[in-house]
Amino acid sequence: MNVRVWLALAAVVVVVWSGVSCGGPRPLLVLPEGAGVAVADGGAAIQQSTAACTAAQTMSAEMRLRGRIAGRRARGRLLVGVAAPASAFIDAPAPFGASAFIFAAVGDTSTLLLPRDRRMLERGRPADVLEAVTGVALSPQELRDVLTGCVSGVDGGAARQVGDHWRVIDRRIYLRREQDAAPWRVVAVVHRDAGRPAWRSEYADFVNDLPQTIHLASDDKTRFDLQLALSQVELNAPLGDEVFHPPVPAGYQPITLEQLRDVGPLAESASR
Repeated sequence: MNVRVWLALAAVVVVVWSGVSCGGPRPLLVLPEGAGVAVADGGAAIQQSTAACTAAQTMSAEMRLRGRIAGRRARGRLLVGVAAPASAFIDAPAPFGASAFIFAAVGDTSTLLLPRDRRMLERGRPADVLEAVTGVALSPQELRDVLTGCVSGVDGGAARQVGDHWRVIDRRIYLRREQDAAPWRVVAVVHRDAGRPAWRSEYADFVNDLPQTIHLASDDKTRFDLQLALSQVELNAPLGDEVFHPPVPAGYQPITLEQLRDVGPLAESASR
């Protein structure tokens, strides 16, 4: 998706935070319990379940968001783009006026623009910046994995069968198939990040073996519980370098990460 398309979409898409209920995310999956039985097909199951997402070198999409961040009800739309190995872009545009924020990251550095306030944060650690904005700490590669339902660096060696149609890998990745001949799919991943509460990503409504609905929920209910619905998904279309390196307009003033956490551009948009 080229820059002109991003700008056209930005004219009609809005992120809105509201205290009025818009319907929360669907309930979390009931994951299988028990030790299960060691099986030798974990590698094949992982390969099958991630074939489509690993082939997606780039992805762009519109994304409907609803749920809670930091205890507040949230709903709205975002424009997202990710590219291998570790580039990410998020725009929170409004139908009129400036975007709530524009986030772009490559590797371990990011730029965040707050067009409404003409402020910016440069050279921030992407996971810290995204956590300050959305509640979820994700590196660009992790964001790409989350949005495509992928898992990285897993060979499937520590696989266990729990029930008839489940495989559990490394005690944190849950694969399921509806019947014996159906393909394996990653339906849940439990994330345990040092220094943060555990959280879960869940995947549903697969189209072309990629999830269209994603549920992110922290064990700490005050942090985040979000459902993401993807549409207008485009795979392997060129995303220009300028998408991930947005220019900082003249006159923008710096904001620190601590100030960003206090203000929160999405929360701030609720009062406007």
